[in-house]
Amino acid sequence: MSFLELKNITKIYPNGTKAVNETSLNIEHGEFMVFVGPSGCGKSTLLRMIAGLEDITGGEIDLDGKTINKIDPSERDIAMVFQNYALYPHMNVYKNLAYGLKNKGESKEEINKKVNDVAELLEIHEYLQRKPGQLSGGQRQRVAMGRAIVRNPKVFLFDEPLSNLDAQLRGQVRIEIKKLQRSMNVTSVFVTHDQVEAMTLGDRLAVINNGIIEQIGTPIEVYETPKTLFVAEFIGTPKMNFINGKIKNQKFVAGKTEVSSNNLPDNDEAILGFRPEDLIVDNNGKFLLNVEIIEKLGADSLIYGTDQNQNLLCLRVNGNTKINVNEKINLSVSEDKYHFFDATNNIRLN
Repeated sequence: MSFLELKNITKIYPNGTKAVNETSLNIEHGEFMVFVGPSGCGKSTLLRMIAGLEDITGGEIDLDGKTINKIDPSERDIAMVFQNYALYPHMNVYKNLAYGLKNKGESKEEINKKVNDVAELLEIHEYLQRKPGQLSGGQRQRVAMGRAIVRNPKVFLFDEPLSNLDAQLRGQVRIEIKKLQRSMNVTSVFVTHDQVEAMTLGDRLAVINNGIIEQIGTPIEVYETPKTLFVAEFIGTPKMNFINGKIKNQKFVAGKTEVSSNNLPDNDEAILGFRPEDLIVDNNGKFLLNVEIIEKLGADSLIYGTDQNQNLLCLRVNGNTKINVNEKINLSVSEDKYHFFDATNNIRLN
């Protein structure tokens, strides 16, 4: 039995919108699970149902062997960190951290000890007498995390907590969250639309699209072997290159391009995918790229252009690579880096 189990969870709103569709998922004790997907895919709705902030239309949620569907949110032993911090502006940091413990009836001595321990852990001790309005975004997010940590819950839920931070601070707080989760070994569920956050934070990812989990796996599994066209397109920056064609006699054919791959079923509507970083400049390569745009990013450069069939392609190369706009270059891809999908149902073929 897993620590947190979602069994055929469904959410249908009064207007008929099905935000979550019969979703099942097992999360182990101490695991860091990330729900990742585009805006409106149902990931935050699913998180809020775990927290008890959204009613469940169908299915069951079990936590530590107990069904919690009808248990009040305050009794679920779950702490949530929101995107907008959700701090009390009229209370100083100490009182914000102590508020939940005070409501539980804990003694002043115990509250003081827990608040100070968490303040030391998050390095916010010097801010305890300040109000949220006197803090930076990163400091307020630490306070919001501290308010969750001080309760010592069974599960942490994070609803896009880094969205309001600038890029540099987002990276810093992301590392802090990972280190905290590791040291505390608390089961955590993190919602984000940012695949970089998902890949760097999660022990496993649940990639969600239109209320359905399309794939569950480690970040490397999802990146290297996407099960659907959506997962292949969503995970990875820049996104995977795609070429439409057909498969016959274990050969993919698209116009003037032909590549072979073992154990491929015949398919009249197939899609070949390969990642920009898997393309190699090769004089004997099967893909001829007419270079149109070059983005120099420092360590890397992104080369954009069209192939001999007018497909848009992107190539990632070392920043020192000498390639010029309007140059024509040949590219190749190792066979084990090909991804084939059925264009009808978008399911992986290899």
